[in-house]
Amino acid sequence: MTFKLEGPVLEGTSVRLEPLERRHAAELAVAAEEDRSSYAYTSVPTADEVGEYVDAQLARAATGWMAPYAQISTATGRAVGATAYLEPRCWLSDDHLDAVEVGSTWLAASAQGTGLNAEAKLLLFRHAFEQWGVSRVDLKTDARNARSRAAIQSVGARFEGVLRNWSSSRAPGEDGRLRDSAMFSITAEEWPHCRTRLEERVARYPARA
Repeated sequence: MTFKLEGPVLEGTSVRLEPLERRHAAELAVAAEEDRSSYAYTSVPTADEVGEYVDAQLARAATGWMAPYAQISTATGRAVGATAYLEPRCWLSDDHLDAVEVGSTWLAASAQGTGLNAEAKLLLFRHAFEQWGVSRVDLKTDARNARSRAAIQSVGARFEGVLRNWSSSRAPGEDGRLRDSAMFSITAEEWPHCRTRLEERVARYPARA
């Protein structure tokens, strides 16, 4: 595969997505130690684990399998979470990306429900469809994670079904176990409608503040 998965800086109104670097670790450590009650099925490092977490994400990036980001709140200029492009697929040509996943996403409790997630997804989807020209963006989550499933559907992704024993569990206490994964996607044909819905949703958040 000659296509290289590299995510540029993506700038929004409430969030800026910066390619993950070690300099983000200290702020991510603070973000990760806010209320962790929503992370039941999500892999989020503790403050002590953030250094290893960043190193692991950068190692994955070096293989071409992932383009990790720090999510920066434009209101504070601080990192409040992470997200990524991952698993690039070039089916028809080695130099053109046909499909990619958006995932490895988490946000500090204080950033949840503020519109950052919706705008981050808008930025990631828009770049994938309109710059890379992908035919598909997919997302997945633990099938038991009702909160995450609702969040994914809220940004316009279509539920495709549950793949049983699809990937390793990220739930606490389930090391070495497999999980069922709920699969979602947006196709290039669906993107214009999805983009309009997402833009309208993102635009409503400042009015609420």
